[in-house]
Amino acid sequence: MSSQRDDDDDTRPVVWAVLIGAIVLAVGLALGIGVSKAMKGAGDASAGSSTAAAGASGDATNTGAAGAANTGAAANTGASGDAAATGTVGVAVLQLRDDESRVVVDGEVVKFYFASGKADLADGADQALAAVIQGVAAGKKAVVSGFHDTTGSVALNEELSKQRAIAVRDTLVRLGVGDDKVELRKPEVTTATGSNAEARRVEVRLE
Repeated sequence: MSSQRDDDDDTRPVVWAVLIGAIVLAVGLALGIGVSKAMKGAGDASAGSSTAAAGASGDATNTGAAGAANTGAAANTGASGDAAATGTVGVAVLQLRDDESRVVVDGEVVKFYFASGKADLADGADQALAAVIQGVAAGKKAVVSGFHDTTGSVALNEELSKQRAIAVRDTLVRLGVGDDKVELRKPEVTTATGSNAEARRVEVRLE
């Protein structure tokens, strides 16, 4: 009996050591698994933040590009609208010499430009007056007004602008428009704007 108790006493420390080792191992495994999960969660959160930041940056870039494009389109539209509103198409680009005559159809107005000191109509006058003739045939009246530049004698310039208006009227009559359908109307201000070459002109419009 004494020998058996001695054997039991000898095995107890070994059993306790095994139990303690198993407990320590289990605790270590539990801690390791917890730390691993925590690190994985932190990594996923970091990746999600990076993706969200990249997405936000891309959206901001796209939004900025779209805004710039819209702004450019708006600017272009505004510029086009201004040009149409001022009616400068075909007129602002005129570059006339002092010895040059020309006829231009500017919307519903036919403009005859004259060389300095001359009352001769430019080539193409008949074709340019076609719409005016049609308008008179439809019951309207052609109004002819002469303008002059600011150089030289005012009296001589006014007489010359009148002779130019008469030349335009005579062309209308020659093309079949009755005298009673053409009115020579002196403008309130006979000095026209623009360069001297642009100011020496006669305008024909329908009323």
